[in-house]
Amino acid sequence: MQGLCVGNIPPNKNFPGLCLQDSPLGVRLTDHVTAFPAGIQAASTWNRALLRARGIAMGEEFRGKGVNVALGPMMNLGRVAQGGRNWEGFGADPFLAGESAYETILGLQKAGVQATAKHFIGNEQEHFRTQESSVIDDRTIHELYAHPFLRSVMAGVASVMCSYNLVNGTYACENDKILNDILKREFGFPGYVQSDWSATMSTLSAVKGLDMTMPGDITFNSGDSYFGGNLTAYVKEGHISEARLDDMAARIIAAWYFLKQDVDYPQTNFNTFNSSDNIHNLHLNVQGTHSALVREIGTKGIVLLKNEGRTLPLSEPHRIAVLGSDAGPSKNSPNAYPDRGGDEGILAMGWGSGTVNFPYLVTPLDALKDRALLDSTNVTFYLDDWDLKKAARAAVGQDVALVFINSDSGEDYITVDGNEGDRNNLTAWHNGDNLVKAVAAANHNTIVIVNSVGPLILEPWIDHPNVTAVVWAGIQGQEAGNSIADVLYGDYNPSGKLPYTIAKNPADYSAQVVTQRAGNSVVEIPYTEGLLIDYRHFDAEDITPRFEFGFGLSYTEFKYSNLAISEVPSQDDAEQDLISRWQSGQSSPMAQGSSVALWLHEPAFKVTFDVENTGSVPGTEIPQLYIHHPTDAGEPPSILKGFNNVEVDPGQTEQITITLSRYDLSIWDVAAQGWRKPTGTIKLSVGASSRDLRLRGVIPK
Repeated sequence: MQGLCVGNIPPNKNFPGLCLQDSPLGVRLTDHVTAFPAGIQAASTWNRALLRARGIAMGEEFRGKGVNVALGPMMNLGRVAQGGRNWEGFGADPFLAGESAYETILGLQKAGVQATAKHFIGNEQEHFRTQESSVIDDRTIHELYAHPFLRSVMAGVASVMCSYNLVNGTYACENDKILNDILKREFGFPGYVQSDWSATMSTLSAVKGLDMTMPGDITFNSGDSYFGGNLTAYVKEGHISEARLDDMAARIIAAWYFLKQDVDYPQTNFNTFNSSDNIHNLHLNVQGTHSALVREIGTKGIVLLKNEGRTLPLSEPHRIAVLGSDAGPSKNSPNAYPDRGGDEGILAMGWGSGTVNFPYLVTPLDALKDRALLDSTNVTFYLDDWDLKKAARAAVGQDVALVFINSDSGEDYITVDGNEGDRNNLTAWHNGDNLVKAVAAANHNTIVIVNSVGPLILEPWIDHPNVTAVVWAGIQGQEAGNSIADVLYGDYNPSGKLPYTIAKNPADYSAQVVTQRAGNSVVEIPYTEGLLIDYRHFDAEDITPRFEFGFGLSYTEFKYSNLAISEVPSQDDAEQDLISRWQSGQSSPMAQGSSVALWLHEPAFKVTFDVENTGSVPGTEIPQLYIHHPTDAGEPPSILKGFNNVEVDPGQTEQITITLSRYDLSIWDVAAQGWRKPTGTIKLSVGASSRDLRLRGVIPK
């Protein structure tokens, strides 16, 4: 950590070294960069093209700053709704997270930057992250937590970062099962495994699967290392083979060549930890026109949760009240708190190493004032969350009252308002629930806008008759205010869908953050819910959520029809025996790595259907495909296995095609250590959310 970046490989002969830099939403700890929407906002778009474009744009900025290795994307699942870093990732479903990771990596690496899939695996909470053992069964690892990393390998990811926690009693960065057996053998991963910062715990145990220790020293700036001289000594003494050392180095250098970083790659032109370094801080502006993409992703990731009597979109209201601190600026600047470790004003990203410095931040109040000039609207605002009488008074007599609330979280090295990374609860911050109720009591047309890192319990006010609309804005990056205004005024018809479930009660979720332990012992976190996280659990236990996974309203309506399912001939003629075995329900061990098992991952079934816009305005729909396995397969009732986005004009119909692979229809056979088709009939449904399923069919046998 004594170089220009958060992680540094120094030059060695003709090799110029590597610069490794956070974060999953842009280039951290430097200037003239873009504050992109977080991963959770990008996932809320359910739009592969936007996910890819975001990856490309971020890659261009990393490259422009001379960064070789971007430390993202993050793809740990939202197993617990209060998880501090959930917002860095792509939600609570492995398929959505996997597709989001796949597109992001393709984008980053198209720009010539090495991507890093992190954190492998079981890093689903911040409390005790270096002192907890995630106890996960083999089937759950394969079907849930490892899946996004498989998709990352299929995207050609250069690096995988192992996590701080233990997995089944062994530290992730020295865990032979997950690093060698699953990642390198089953998945056929040819790149290098790097540790999270100071997550290396040994030399001999770690070197079996770990290829690069970061940031190098055992503790920050200590100058010692589990690798370095120790590694050299162990090789000379014969405890570590030269072949393994060659393998470690080859994986790292291969990634450098793979991304063509050996030819005309920009030098690092900033100094992470020394802003006064005038030699290296060249202040290169790499933002380009990326602000337009930020605004688009922010807008298309907004989820409309409630819209009674077509309250929205707004149409030239005469008088509006803008209420709540989340509508306005921070008391100082958006970068006043290091690594965004504070919650003042509009919430546009969480806190921790997954952040960047804002070049600017458009607040909702800014954007609404700009719109008011166009519409000759009078704007009243009151940004104090605690003086409820004055807030209510400001709302009286207004055509519409816009109430802004938020909820924040982040990485555990920063504690904000008593929240040690993970959120202490699922209620709105800054007296938000009481603010909504007070305003709704004073104004019959109260619209609530929520900027949040994840689910909130909305029960205190969601059914209030004067709460006419709820806009789930998420966390949108530097253009947040403009994105919100675009949806409020109908410049964009909302199309975002929830990447997690919003429950009625925190206890409705199948897993909770573990916050207590005895002494300094390693805490066991049992993943006893197995495959049943988020909507899978709600479905299995027949729990009614407030808003289900995949939910999102529009200003128009869509009709689904004409479902057809057909088989796709295999392109892998050499593996017909394996295909026949799979068809009959037999397992095929993944001895050669599933990355080369074309027969398993090629399109096997084609699903087509029509989506018609039956409303009066153009809109984008996100059709979702869910698989329903036979009961005795031991799977959740519904599993997301496909989605698409389609723009449809009023009165028009578009045909959608979603393909399914044999892998998509398989379950993990623990005994045979392979993927197999469950016996019985596999059904599927297509619809607008996990509980709004419009069309049903059966996979051909």
